[in-house]
Amino acid sequence: MTNEIILAGFGGQGILFAGKVLAYGGLMDEREVSWLPSYGPEMRGGTANCSVCISDEPIGSPLVLEPDLLIAMNLPSYNKFIGAVKPGGKAFIDSTMVDEKCQRDDIDCFYIPATQLALENNLNGMGNIVLIGKLLKETGIISSEAIKKAVEKSVPPTKANLIEANLKAIEIGMKY
Repeated sequence: MTNEIILAGFGGQGILFAGKVLAYGGLMDEREVSWLPSYGPEMRGGTANCSVCISDEPIGSPLVLEPDLLIAMNLPSYNKFIGAVKPGGKAFIDSTMVDEKCQRDDIDCFYIPATQLALENNLNGMGNIVLIGKLLKETGIISSEAIKKAVEKSVPPTKANLIEANLKAIEIGMKY
């Protein structure tokens, strides 16, 4: 089983970090993974996206052109990638930042006010991780134990105080 994922948003929304958490989660579940970041030259405020593959078999290419799963954190990213999601796929959309509704009936769309939920829970800047929680709830692609280890591995030691906040953000997404 292979899951190809695109995460996309503005630079500064934690897109690459969220992708890294998913990739490490796959590793902790002893699966094959790839993580391919991409961002505009302007970084913060520009566009950022990353491709993550999590598979039971070797991955031929880290480039994802037709994702099974999409996380879109802003309108430009939603517009760019929603049409590429494979039929039968799932899209997780930050409805705080994207006010459009998908017209496709061949994919499942989940509208989560992730940025708002993060703010309401004093988790500023963790809308990305709230969306990861929702993705995990709806797909089960990574075990709970593996995602906890992935967060611990992804958060740098200098910011270890943020591990619990990230785990709380995942929990909020899983409950939504």
